[in-house]
Amino acid sequence: MTKPPKHNPLVEPRSDEQGDVAIRDVQVLSDNWYTLRNYTIDVRRSDGTWQQQKREVFDRGSGAGILLYNKERRSIILTRQFRLPAYLNGVADGMMLEVPAGLLDDRDPADAIRHEVAEETGYAIGEPQSITDCFSSPGSVTERLHLFLAEYDPASRPSLGGGLVDEGEDIEVVEMGFDDALAAIADGRIRDAKTILLIYHARVHGVL
Repeated sequence: MTKPPKHNPLVEPRSDEQGDVAIRDVQVLSDNWYTLRNYTIDVRRSDGTWQQQKREVFDRGSGAGILLYNKERRSIILTRQFRLPAYLNGVADGMMLEVPAGLLDDRDPADAIRHEVAEETGYAIGEPQSITDCFSSPGSVTERLHLFLAEYDPASRPSLGGGLVDEGEDIEVVEMGFDDALAAIADGRIRDAKTILLIYHARVHGVL
């Protein structure tokens, strides 16, 4: 996953009282790795009156995630890596089980996820199947996640993956039986939202 380019403000200040939102001011609070902005907006309420609000919005770019599965083995591929926010919020070792994922970095979502799969897991996949896109935390984060499925072939693994050392990645590749993955959601071993969504999608639609 490469560092995203610096972003211009998502929406410039404007006065648009013909609609339901008028953006009055945008201030950049932090522009280090990603961008945190403070927005002053006027919002038309359901009774027709206007209310001024201030909201902090975190822009880390949009991303993609994918569930790699194998029908014959009835298994999936996950990654395990350290996540500081999880560590700070109650995960004792900070290690999270997740589907392969990464930022788009101005790439087409399907191209981006193929690259992330190779980088993180070492597997080579064909054209991924698009499932949906969703917002991970729409109250404060702009990130829009494009979610995919693809079948993996254990014999098609040109490298061992593991991520990029110079970006601090130290990724363990985990092959897990599908029933065990469902149990891992129930017992808390899997807590990542996009991973839970994709595993349950596979269950509901009979992928595995």
